[in-house]
Amino acid sequence: MNDEFARSEYCPLTTDHCPLISVNLSDLLQDVLSSTTGPLMGSFRPEVVISITILVILLQRTFLPAWKLGAFYLMLLGLGTAFYFVVPWHGTMEGMKSPPPFTGMLVADSFSVGLRTLLYLFTLLLIPFTQISGVPKREDAAEFYVLVLGALLGMSLMVAANHLIVVLVGMEMASLPCYVLAGWQRNRRFGSEAALKYAVFGAGAAGVMLFGMSLLAGALGSAHLPTMASKLIALFELFPQERSAVVATSGLLMLGGLMLFVGIGFKLAAFPFHFWAPDAFEGASAEVGAFISVASKIAALGLLVRLALAFSAVPDPGALEKLAPAREYLVILISTLAAITCTFGNLAAYGQTNMKRLLAYSTIAHAGYMMMAVAAAVAVAGNADRSGAEEAIASLVVYAGIYLFMNLAAFAGVAFLRNVLGSEDLHEYAGLVRRSPGFTVCMALVMFSLLGLPPLAGFTAKFAVFKALYETGKSPIHALLAIGVLNTVLSLFYYLRVVKVMVIDPEPADRTAPEIPLRSAAGGYFFLLASFMLLLFFFSGGVANWARRAVESLLM
Repeated sequence: MNDEFARSEYCPLTTDHCPLISVNLSDLLQDVLSSTTGPLMGSFRPEVVISITILVILLQRTFLPAWKLGAFYLMLLGLGTAFYFVVPWHGTMEGMKSPPPFTGMLVADSFSVGLRTLLYLFTLLLIPFTQISGVPKREDAAEFYVLVLGALLGMSLMVAANHLIVVLVGMEMASLPCYVLAGWQRNRRFGSEAALKYAVFGAGAAGVMLFGMSLLAGALGSAHLPTMASKLIALFELFPQERSAVVATSGLLMLGGLMLFVGIGFKLAAFPFHFWAPDAFEGASAEVGAFISVASKIAALGLLVRLALAFSAVPDPGALEKLAPAREYLVILISTLAAITCTFGNLAAYGQTNMKRLLAYSTIAHAGYMMMAVAAAVAVAGNADRSGAEEAIASLVVYAGIYLFMNLAAFAGVAFLRNVLGSEDLHEYAGLVRRSPGFTVCMALVMFSLLGLPPLAGFTAKFAVFKALYETGKSPIHALLAIGVLNTVLSLFYYLRVVKVMVIDPEPADRTAPEIPLRSAAGGYFFLLASFMLLLFFFSGGVANWARRAVESLLM
């Protein structure tokens, strides 16, 4: 059975598909060349465009330094082109599954297309935001945008990873630019401190993750995810005949998996790997905070889904039962951390007076909600009917797509208010409704959507995840559902506090409330983002259908 599974289309270990196995340099180079220039490369044209855009922006910075807006226009052009290539304009994503290029180290399927679409869409929306808010300054824009594109390239690799080496390379490519971006405002002491903490803790998490990868690869004899799954099945088949060997190896695998999750948990800001997030978000600009809170989470969640399903669900129905121990371990690990992360994030947000710190804890809580969907998918991944797992992952994609607009809008509101107030403290928002009623209404829509009240997009996101949790029929997942609902109630108070300060608190005597008309560039942009809180609710059916198409080839 293992030989058949190992040589299946899902796990191409023949020398025709995976030259690494034959250790033949000529065949290896030929496969890399064909993957780079052949038809499979069409799946990764967006990454090629991003790489070319980075090079062009650097050349513009060198040879045309007087063109201050050059980096902005080149960034929009490059991202727009990449977005065109990544979106399946000429057909749906249904059943899309290409043979894995680059000796099986990457996978081109509808799931990677869906998440990369969200990543590029988010970055396309972020760039006008940075231009309106004035961060970065025009003379520094080239370096800023190159760092954003570099991180985006790493995140694209994360969601398409099919090998532990690509996991490591993608995470480091995504992390290193973010460390620099966190300290972009060099004249702010808190910014430098945030970047230092972020980098030091990130290096520690990467070291632990790398050691975990070495344990997994050493115990299973491979770093290729489908091959590791087949080796894991073979290991479980030895039980109970080789009980002591299986137990010893299983202990190494459990430890390695836990250490690998340290790196992913750090990117998600999941408890207890969240400690960098509040300081980093407070020290960084709101523009950088938006990028880290949204793009990093989408990429990390995509990677978590890849790794969790690689060791819990395989195409061969006969092998599913043998992976039951791996599923039980993953469900316990992910469910426990999701519940604690969600609860901690909501409770810690109560005492925050700085809006960026409040939103930092809010993003921690939302990471917990989204991790619940992964736990639900793993819990039912062993069923012969894959629809339950697909629905759970589809709910995660729905949540991620809506979270994109919610969190970008929240940080945009903080940035625009910072520009007129010179402060990011919540009490400075007092009396905002009296002079900026339209802006206040938009901000209230964003806060209520983050809370999950109908008829707003946040309700659609949470309902999708909670529905997937309920339909698993598993008692532990139902307990997770109860925790999620309770946390939604808990979050009511700190989101309402923001609205209460803007609407009810009197205008301070020593200053007038800020005035941001909706007809201004900042007001118009914020209104556009806030309108999605309603649009995504009323067109939730289309979002859900798109998400289902995005996950249809994930379990094939």
